Amino acid sequence: MPIQAIPFAPGQATGPLHGDPATCDGDSIVILDFGQPAQLNCRPRGLILVDPPLLSHSVTQLLGAGIPAVIIDHHQRPLLREGGPIGINGESGQISQPPVTASSAEVPLAPAPGGTVPTRDGHPVHLRASVSGADAAATAVECGAGAIGLVRSEYLVPPGQCIPDTRFYADALGALLAAAAPLAVTVRLLDLAPDKRPAWAASRESTGPLGLQGCRLYGSEPVTSAFHAEVEALDRLARDHPLSILIPFVTSPAEFRHWRNEVQSRLHRPIATGVMVESPAAALQMDHWVEHADLIGLGCNDLMQSLFAADREVPELSSLLDPHAPVLFRFLREVAHLAGAAADRVQLCGLLPQVPGVLPVLLGLGYRSFSVEPPLIPWLARRVRATDSREARELAQAVCRCPDAVKARALIR
Repeated sequence: MPIQAIPFAPGQATGPLHGDPATCDGDSIVILDFGQPAQLNCRPRGLILVDPPLLSHSVTQLLGAGIPAVIIDHHQRPLLREGGPIGINGESGQISQPPVTASSAEVPLAPAPGGTVPTRDGHPVHLRASVSGADAAATAVECGAGAIGLVRSEYLVPPGQCIPDTRFYADALGALLAAAAPLAVTVRLLDLAPDKRPAWAASRESTGPLGLQGCRLYGSEPVTSAFHAEVEALDRLARDHPLSILIPFVTSPAEFRHWRNEVQSRLHRPIATGVMVESPAAALQMDHWVEHADLIGLGCNDLMQSLFAADREVPELSSLLDPHAPVLFRFLREVAHLAGAAADRVQLCGLLPQVPGVLPVLLGLGYRSFSVEPPLIPWLARRVRATDSREARELAQAVCRCPDAVKARALIR
């Protein structure tokens, strides 16, 4: 009998079910149980995620692997028989054991890189890519990204314990920019957090998910040196590549002005500089950002973490971070209202636009720019082309009226 799971990463896969990610092979469907230490040693055909902390970096990065995946809870885990053949559908969420005959699982046609994707009634939508290195940037071009909307530059790390210097960033970011050509690239400056702590910054004591992170660390060593080195490298690279900069984890206009001035003082040529909005306080100043920032990234993962007061890396709290919660969409509706006619400039980043079925709701709220994992762009482009903006507005209004996430999830699906 089929098991209804939650869709996560699109595509279909069949193979023997394997319960040990450390000893699996590339022909398997692998179970990743987040209640236990789990480390993949291969690229399997498909993934079944058990009770994942959905917004954690480890889980969201799985989307970038382009592996079909579904989500189950620990109550469904005993229903799966290891060793036998199984099939999963990452779009519908269906698990079948033994597998049913699957329809074609071909990846949809990628849009032309560097452009926009129209809705069914002709509204242009920007589908950009979030990347952490040159390989992902090349994949973004292949998958039809309109631009590189977000470079997670904190994942560019020199060997050993070395603090990254200007030469390192010039080489690493230069390789990424070359791989992304001819796309425009937006680099999020160094964004360290408790769950993103490279070896060279390991001596810093963690202050938790709402403490010292992002630009809040730029005034203390060793982060100050790395921050200056990255800006100086970008100044060099801007001579030959179209690029812009986002300052991460900004809370107030005064904070943004301070760090933008610090960035610009180290530049010899103008580079568009924008803000990463990742807290409710920052989001509710959207009317200020659209007037004073060159570009705006709305970081949905950190925003949800603050909105629901739940650390996204703690599995026990994952149920609070429900991407179908109506209160989340009501909040985003208010943010879009504050942005006004400039709502299409606000780029949504993080998991939310990538959750199956959610993109039309976000389009219905007025958002038109998204930065997502490169392999998902063809799938999301297909969804955009099938969406009528008027129907999307009606869907968004209905979701915002829902009393709970269960009703919203049913509407969205």
